[in-house]
Amino acid sequence: MTEYLAVDGGRIAYEVTGDGPLVVLAPGMGESRAAYRFVVPQLVAAGYRVAATDLRGTGESSVDWPSYSRTDIAGDLVALIRHLGGPAVLVGHSISGGAATIAAATAPESITAVVELAPFTRKQSIGLGDLRVKRHRQGMSRLLGAGMFGSVKQWLSYLDVAFPGQRPADWAEQLAQTEARLREPGRMKVLQKMGQSSPADAGAQLGNVRCPVLIVEGTLDPDWVDPCAEGEAIAAALPDGLGTVAMIDGAGHYPHTQFPDQLMALMLPFIAAAVRA
Repeated sequence: MTEYLAVDGGRIAYEVTGDGPLVVLAPGMGESRAAYRFVVPQLVAAGYRVAATDLRGTGESSVDWPSYSRTDIAGDLVALIRHLGGPAVLVGHSISGGAATIAAATAPESITAVVELAPFTRKQSIGLGDLRVKRHRQGMSRLLGAGMFGSVKQWLSYLDVAFPGQRPADWAEQLAQTEARLREPGRMKVLQKMGQSSPADAGAQLGNVRCPVLIVEGTLDPDWVDPCAEGEAIAAALPDGLGTVAMIDGAGHYPHTQFPDQLMALMLPFIAAAVRA
């Protein structure tokens, strides 16, 4: 059942399932909380209370927010965790990975641990040599088209590259739902604004994190030439001993949707250890 939390600037949609220690799931840009549809049941079965949320401007959350930075999203996530009685393990994908870093650094009492899935947590730079890698070139060109022109078609084309190989059984339905959401008034503008936001605010907070962080990357993620190197750079910027990098072979930018069982094999022991600590 969808619930709503009023925060400064609008309201955030979320739903809570299960009982136990709190785990909050935040999707990436262009997605809704349905991106975690294969993860939520496994977390609930493992004994957790799971809150899957839509980001500001996405899913069933309101539109027309003043801004869509990672710092903004972090504030929303902390507000939700406090509303639900926290603390929580915070799971963030892509832009929300960076937001989770900021939340952990600025509200340490509310965050037990962080899981970052294919996160944009550091300032990015693309060299001409990077474009020789076909999957990266294809992904970046389609992302650029979606961002520059507000093209839903280009975003769907990007997803075609971001889900290499194995796809969920409901792939066609997922694409149709994504397209329908992005064609709602104002939704594509939100994606554009999120895409234009810099992850520098998240990168600046990496050294201030005090909880354990699991960084999960897909080996075929088109958003980076070397996804493993990106994950390791994030871990290196965290205080010593807090960051762990795990790779899922064959996964693109959406490991939680593409390979949920492999992801849960990594996440469940990590979350259990963090909750026990």
